[in-house]
Amino acid sequence: MNPRLITLQQQPDLADAMGELIEGIWPTFMLQDPIASQHWGRLYSTFGECQVALVDGDRVIGQGNTIPIPWDGDVEQLPDEGWDWAFLQGIDGADRGTTPNTLVGLQIALDPAYQGKGLSAQFVSHFRHVAQTMGLRRLVIPLRPTLKHLYPLTPISRYITWTRDGLPFDPWLRVHVRAGARIVKACERSMTIAGTIAQWEDWTQMSFPETGKYIVPGALLPVEMDCENDSGVYLEPNVWVEHQLD
Repeated sequence: MNPRLITLQQQPDLADAMGELIEGIWPTFMLQDPIASQHWGRLYSTFGECQVALVDGDRVIGQGNTIPIPWDGDVEQLPDEGWDWAFLQGIDGADRGTTPNTLVGLQIALDPAYQGKGLSAQFVSHFRHVAQTMGLRRLVIPLRPTLKHLYPLTPISRYITWTRDGLPFDPWLRVHVRAGARIVKACERSMTIAGTIAQWEDWTQMSFPETGKYIVPGALLPVEMDCENDSGVYLEPNVWVEHQLD
């Protein structure tokens, strides 16, 4: 195995394979975020230099997605709307012609067959390189902890305080901390995914016979189902981390 990183700007024809990889990795309900559904294509068309594929031979085995945004706030004030907010900031900034100063990591996805081999750290290093090459001041990421789905009843604010051997309990958080990142805080509403009861039953292959909270495989917190109003809402919690670029 000799994987290499290739940006979408360098090889635009990788876009289809990158899309197929995402669909094969994430739970179906995670592909229903309305911000991503509306604007994902803009990542490829407008920010091609910020999208990178990890290629082994002629096969895309992973990808990393970032977006440059204009933002001058204090990192401690990064919003609870995390992922959705960052995506819209980037699109709006590009449309207005505003000069970005911050790079936001949106996703690192690896083919399950290649996970656990240390490849994800290559994306973290690449994100730093992209930010520095573009002359941006900061790299921040609304990070989705790897094992949080196994502890859906634990608030994200508590989960990120768990440690093991002096490092974060969560392996994905450990990767970033080892790479020099600082855990800033939880962002409680990083994505908002809503649908009808029938849609949720289709997305999850579960039944929701009454109103209440349900533990859904792959979800980091229980999903709220309101059968009387034919609505289910999932608020995806993430963790803001900051990488120094000095």
